[in-house]
Amino acid sequence: MVVVGTVTALGGGTLRDVLLDQPIFWIADPNYLYATYGSIFVAVMFIRYLPDVSNYYMLLVDAIGMAIFNIVGIEKALIEGTTMIVALTMGMTTGIFGGLMRDVICREVPLVMRDELYSTTCFCGGLTYAALFLLEVNYLWCIVGSLFVTVFLRLGALHFGWQPNIFRKRTVRK
Repeated sequence: MVVVGTVTALGGGTLRDVLLDQPIFWIADPNYLYATYGSIFVAVMFIRYLPDVSNYYMLLVDAIGMAIFNIVGIEKALIEGTTMIVALTMGMTTGIFGGLMRDVICREVPLVMRDELYSTTCFCGGLTYAALFLLEVNYLWCIVGSLFVTVFLRLGALHFGWQPNIFRKRTVRK
């Protein structure tokens, strides 16, 4: 549980820092590890002692976490002086890569490869951040707007079954 939880929580940010040639955040500041281990402990206790609670709450926390990691990745890249397109890519990397590594370790098809909105929600949240940023909207509203769009789209996809029908199999005509 600790390995899977740690990879999920810190994997995307680790890759981001490596790509940006920055010190890896959790090595530079071990407080991230304390927060990660504490969160893992709370999640295990939550699952163990409240087994009848809907999986919806875990999905809600996952959506919020993905949105926050997306924003952190965007901001860290912008602070490092990257262009907005690089910052959007770093946001998505930070937001999704930990979950991708988790799914691979658990021998599951990664969420980003399934027929549901996942990485697209990160991208849309990032575009919202970028649009508000370029319009010189107050910094706090860039964060709030990006967070809202990402979480809204992710939860909407889970609730209503929204799917990104970008790649469809072609039907052979006879």
